[in-house]
Amino acid sequence: MAARVVTLSATFGAGGAAIGHAVAGRLGLPFVDRAVPVAVAAEIGCSLEEALAHDDRAESGIGRLLVDAARLPGVSLGGMDVSLPERGAIPEEEFVTRTEEAIRRVAHEGGGVVLGRAGALVLAHHPRALHVRLDGSRQRRLARARARWRERGGEAGGERAEQSTMTVPSERDVERILEGDDRARAAYVKHFYGADPADPRLYHLLIDSTRIPEPTVVELVVTAALAF
Repeated sequence: MAARVVTLSATFGAGGAAIGHAVAGRLGLPFVDRAVPVAVAAEIGCSLEEALAHDDRAESGIGRLLVDAARLPGVSLGGMDVSLPERGAIPEEEFVTRTEEAIRRVAHEGGGVVLGRAGALVLAHHPRALHVRLDGSRQRRLARARARWRERGGEAGGERAEQSTMTVPSERDVERILEGDDRARAAYVKHFYGADPADPRLYHLLIDSTRIPEPTVVELVVTAALAF
């Protein structure tokens, strides 16, 4: 039986959005990326901006606050010393709980390709969930992000970044974005799940998507999903 759901964990510059969208198209499944915070916002009754602020790839909210606090004395979370942010009007834990519920609905109601949000941990025991990790060397991820930025006028291949204009950022800016994004994603997973998103034991398939051509990566994931 083919996998009903594919979770993708991707570092910045690894092409998670583009690859996830292509895999979903090949498998005839919905691509669940922005749809998760939209659903969470609707359920809690908050704005989409508030939901995105608590997302694992947000430039503000829990992810960014953990990144900003990483250099300060605080508590240890899986080897990373951070100071936990103060709670806002809606506890961060509620966003995470609702996000998990949304991901589980995807898995049980037709399936989909889920990008980020610790999907491999949320669906760790789902019998028909294929878990995939996309990564690559820092230099190749930087090069890929710069190339995508030039191609798409600032979108960096669909991955959000700290840019208020559509101009191509400097090399140092891209490095700063990569470093902050990687730390935000890792801090989110460590804070809420006590895990390291780079732990190979969480995944069925690990791919260097910066060295292997994107069409081949898509083919590998699709083949694995169909044979799962």
